[in-house]
Amino acid sequence: MAFSVERIDHLVLNVADLEASAEWYGRVLGMRREIAEGRTIMWFGEQKLHLRPVDAGQEEWFTGHHPAPGSDDLCFATEVDVDAIAVHLASCGVEVEVGPVQRAGARGTMTSVYCRDPDGSLIEISTYR
Repeated sequence: MAFSVERIDHLVLNVADLEASAEWYGRVLGMRREIAEGRTIMWFGEQKLHLRPVDAGQEEWFTGHHPAPGSDDLCFATEVDVDAIAVHLASCGVEVEVGPVQRAGARGTMTSVYCRDPDGSLIEISTYR
């Protein structure tokens, strides 16, 4: 039987400092934190981001062969105007490294700004407005 996937359900992000990452994703990106079965989950929309501390053993997390903090490149979409995104990032003390720039997103042309999370992973925040 052939099939095709429909959407991303969740992502697992390898982090060096669980508390610093959870605080950053909550404060900067407005994600809601939950602890479930000993794991830290950051909720946004109908998706979730699991924060996996690199000191967690392979036996605790079934994960990729080379988990490394700071090696991810994630894009998050919002309905907020790009100027409001930049103002919010500045108020959080987060430097915009690139942007605003036009990019090709899953739904067409979007405007993006890029910053880094505490581990140095590239975070793209985009709007279709």
